Amino acid sequence: MTTFRDETTPMSEQVYMGISEDGRHWEALNGGEPVLVSDVGEKGVRDSYLLRSHDGQKFWLIATDLCVHWNRNWTRNMTAGSKSIVVWESNDLVHWTPPRLTRVAPDDAGCVWAPEAIYDEEAGDYLVYWASTTGRDNFAKQRIWAAHTKDFRTFSTPFIFVEKENHVIDINITHDGESYYRFMKDDHKKTVSMATSRKLMGPWQEMPQFTAGQLKEFEGPICFPLKPAANGEPPVWCLLLDNVGDRIGAGAFGYMPFLSTDLSTGQFAAAPEFSFPYPFRHGSVVSISKAELERVKSAYSGHNTTGQ
Repeated sequence: MTTFRDETTPMSEQVYMGISEDGRHWEALNGGEPVLVSDVGEKGVRDSYLLRSHDGQKFWLIATDLCVHWNRNWTRNMTAGSKSIVVWESNDLVHWTPPRLTRVAPDDAGCVWAPEAIYDEEAGDYLVYWASTTGRDNFAKQRIWAAHTKDFRTFSTPFIFVEKENHVIDINITHDGESYYRFMKDDHKKTVSMATSRKLMGPWQEMPQFTAGQLKEFEGPICFPLKPAANGEPPVWCLLLDNVGDRIGAGAFGYMPFLSTDLSTGQFAAAPEFSFPYPFRHGSVVSISKAELERVKSAYSGHNTTGQ
């Protein structure tokens, strides 16, 4: 898992990582210190997303170029922020390229928030999507923009991927082998919605029966397979929602887990049997092999921060 801590210091808005052998009980890598640190752009990163390449040969990590510790004016962050994402690459999850800024947004964009990516089977490349306001409507609302890339260096012309009546941010898309499922935050209602489509580019159908995201003050959704179908038992999917409103009491900030055995139903049940070493925040989860697990545990058993 990749995550960040909070806005208390510049180092708390960097890339932290955790590992788990069952996807439920997590431990911090690198002694709970950041694994990757950005020295480019606004010198802070949030909302990191780790993606394994389609051929399985490498990893890309992309993140929001923003340090709220230094820039607490959210009007500025929405209207005069970075037009780029921060990108790292690795072949083994241990040795990483230096961070680089990569421009993705249109010229009049006010920000680029929470970038994520998925392999586009039909296009044969990767679709990268994020939230941006734009000057063309005086930064009236956040829309989900997207662009195609093969290498996370050169991107196609950005286009509007999702637009709603209200601000929409924090989009996450997963695929169960048959359909795509999209989770997204309505930043006006402060709720997370769910939609489905047979094709990545749509059309998308909203799922009003979705149970997990209706409560307010959730954001940063991540949906990933927790357990594959086996021995006649259905698969188990985990949805993590970042609780930013302290909805259930003091100290409850961070990811709250929900489980489903059938994404097509939109039905999720709260799963209290998860544990985190500290409140994990808006990030990503990727499945790794046993060898990869041992490699990262060995590499980050102490304090080994790169990218400075």
